[in-house]
Amino acid sequence: MRYSRDMIGYGKHTPDPQWPGNARIAVQIVINYEEGGENSIEHGDAASEAFLSEIIGCQPWPGQRHWNMESIYDYGARAGFWRLHRLLKDVPVTVYGVATALERAPEQVAAMQEAGWEIATHGLKWIDYKDVPREVEAEHIARAVELHTSVTGERPRGFYQGRTSMNTVALGCEEGGFEYLADTIADDLPYWHVHDGKPQLMVPYTMDANDMRFSSGQGFGTGVEFFDYLRDSFDVLYAEGEAGAPKMMSIGLHCRLAGRPGRAMAIRRFLDHARSHEGVWFATRLDIARHWARTHPFQPRERPSQMDRAAFVEKFGSVYEHSPWIAERVWDGEMGAIHDTSAGLAARMAQVFRSASDEERLGVLLAHPDLAGKLAAAKRLTADSTAEQASAGLDSLTDAERAEFDRLNTAYVEKHGFPFIIAVRDHDKPGIMAAMRRRIDNDTVTERAEAERQVSRIGELRLQQMLGSN
Repeated sequence: MRYSRDMIGYGKHTPDPQWPGNARIAVQIVINYEEGGENSIEHGDAASEAFLSEIIGCQPWPGQRHWNMESIYDYGARAGFWRLHRLLKDVPVTVYGVATALERAPEQVAAMQEAGWEIATHGLKWIDYKDVPREVEAEHIARAVELHTSVTGERPRGFYQGRTSMNTVALGCEEGGFEYLADTIADDLPYWHVHDGKPQLMVPYTMDANDMRFSSGQGFGTGVEFFDYLRDSFDVLYAEGEAGAPKMMSIGLHCRLAGRPGRAMAIRRFLDHARSHEGVWFATRLDIARHWARTHPFQPRERPSQMDRAAFVEKFGSVYEHSPWIAERVWDGEMGAIHDTSAGLAARMAQVFRSASDEERLGVLLAHPDLAGKLAAAKRLTADSTAEQASAGLDSLTDAERAEFDRLNTAYVEKHGFPFIIAVRDHDKPGIMAAMRRRIDNDTVTERAEAERQVSRIGELRLQQMLGSN
């Protein structure tokens, strides 16, 4: 089974985004323009809208219009947008514009363009795509781009569907004209997604620093709570930037929600707070996408989880000495992005090794050569073992050292029934010999457990050599 989700991302150490001016944080504000694109009988939909409004617990009205719901959306276009525009007209902003909503908003579109805001596409309509057939959603995306272009005079360079299906990201990649997709909340930095062998930049969005939580049961009750959350998010990310790991902060706004007077004040206070700090880069999502693509262009790399079985076993079958069955079982099990790293693949191979029968594990121990033994002298070690023993100087022993290794090897095998095993890359020659003298006195149960730990460590070090220490 191949696991599709990437549960590792950048891992422990995030890349330095190298924001312009060495900024400690990139702040990205989105205004969602959806008013006039929501579900409505008048828009040809089957029911009224019921999402992201002041009406808590609202349900769609099949076959009927909903006056209160429509007037809430109308407020966003008539009043809320303009309040946010006055607050943010001097700030780089990305608008997620639903194409049919933009078509019904010529004055608002003109104001967005006069402010220099980026207008990304928010799809054709503000509807839920989870049950929409793939071909229909693809058609809607194409129509959204066409309508967006005719309304604004320029095709959108970013895409955020919002109420997605499992096809949305793939369809966004296949459309081919987007510099970034935003239908992900998986990270604090942009990242490259690969679809059908082609890279697509993802610029993550947010569901937490988002005024949508004013319309949910577990969310913001007042503008003060919203400001507190935005401030705390900013402060944490800013501190990470000062510590050498800058991030981006996304903020999501809706005209009918944050455009209300009691909530707009939170935006003003946040802007004052952010502007009081040095090294803050306010940017559109397109600014961020283009910067990332220049600074961190896609770098193709071999992905073990995507290799066919024969190639995988050929490459990794020797990680555990003369025991390709471990690689075979790894490939036959669940593999995903985590196993494309040396640490992740080492952990899975160790898991397979530990889960094997006692006889199988003993067979792996017996497959290991004696350190500085007869196979080494006859130059019959595997390439990995040859390199490892050479790294600790075991290929250039004095006669006295060789005699001592022979004596210890013989005594160790006679007592425990398997060769002495140690991850030689972790030690030098004196340390290896000291460990042999110390461990030979262990009882066999203790020593068997230690030998198996060393086997896993050897596998880990070999994978670091092959894949890098990620």
